[in-house]
Amino acid sequence: MSVEQAPVQRADFDQVMVPNYAPAAFIPVRGAGSRVWDQTGRELIDFAGGIAVNVLGHAHPALVGALTEQANKLWHVSNVFTNEPALRLAHKLIDATFAERAFFCNSGAEANEAAFKLARRVAHDRFGAEKYEIIAALNSFHGRTLFTVNVGGQSKYSDGFGPKITGITHVPYNDLAALKAAISDKTCAVVLEPIQGEGGVLPAELAYLQGARELCDQHNALLVFDEVQTGMGRCGELFAYQHYGVTPDILTSAKSLGGGFPIAAMLTTEELAKHLVVGTHGTTYGGNPLACAVAGAVMDVINTPEVLNGVKAKHDRFKTRLSQIGAKYGLFTEIRGLGLLLGCVLSDAWKGKAKDVFNAAEKEGLMILQAGPDVVRFAPSLVVEDADIDQGLDRFERAVAKLTQA
Repeated sequence: MSVEQAPVQRADFDQVMVPNYAPAAFIPVRGAGSRVWDQTGRELIDFAGGIAVNVLGHAHPALVGALTEQANKLWHVSNVFTNEPALRLAHKLIDATFAERAFFCNSGAEANEAAFKLARRVAHDRFGAEKYEIIAALNSFHGRTLFTVNVGGQSKYSDGFGPKITGITHVPYNDLAALKAAISDKTCAVVLEPIQGEGGVLPAELAYLQGARELCDQHNALLVFDEVQTGMGRCGELFAYQHYGVTPDILTSAKSLGGGFPIAAMLTTEELAKHLVVGTHGTTYGGNPLACAVAGAVMDVINTPEVLNGVKAKHDRFKTRLSQIGAKYGLFTEIRGLGLLLGCVLSDAWKGKAKDVFNAAEKEGLMILQAGPDVVRFAPSLVVEDADIDQGLDRFERAVAKLTQA
């Protein structure tokens, strides 16, 4: 029996929610595949993917089935107990990666928090209390907790919350000489995104990641890859480190891992994992049976040659058309990224106006993203149909045409 819900509208947000977000003027209420409908019945094509989360689009039958089945069995027991979906998911992730141990939590920030704590604990146990320094990249993004926002290399997110966490250094991304100058025997970890997502969809150079791996080995530091945005097939491999052939000591995953259901994971080796003994870290909801059941279904769909190879083909389809639009209208100068994480860098005349492009696209029935003020970001479903790609980019071109003619 359904219960009648009280009507709500966008204006309610400003009355009842903390004002740390500025959501769009419409409210999505239903999704199917790469299509979304708002309260008025207007249809939009979704190239935003919930910020690289809805990896299989909306209401994918495999995910709906996994969630429904688990919802009729067991919702939550806490980590006082374990559960079958969590163990199955751990096996799937371990079998598909370098990892030998998994830790489940609820968000990318929590996965990174666990990774940074593990790195410091390993260094403390092996080398003593003075080896705790972390090196990260300028313009990086690792989450919104106090620890992760300080490791992230964007002061606009970390300023104004009291004293900064000490022992964190930031160096320019893709600058191996700067990393070499900063690293020392006090460094416990180097933290990098294989592609800087919020920092502008900027891929790492292969030599940079290879050099970071070598420097970490030389200084007994751990290499941590934040794959919250790049993981789960987003770049055409299950994880971006597999594209580069550079293996980290610790890897974090979230966003696409649950296909829209909140879940995150920290993956590492048995040798490192043993430093988080009982009581050193935890989470009430981490490894929740509902979340793990859905993530297991996500893994089953994504980790196949058909889907991963399809991501690479869809990348080419996006990039070809976006390049044509860029050349025709002079709105952006470069298209970068891997797989279905793409960033269009705005031309000098349009610097700082990514929000204007976002708004113009929405008016044409297209949901996209920004990556800072100068980059328009696309992170659609990995199984977005070619017809949706073509129609969505038609809408994008109409938006760009109106914007450049205004």
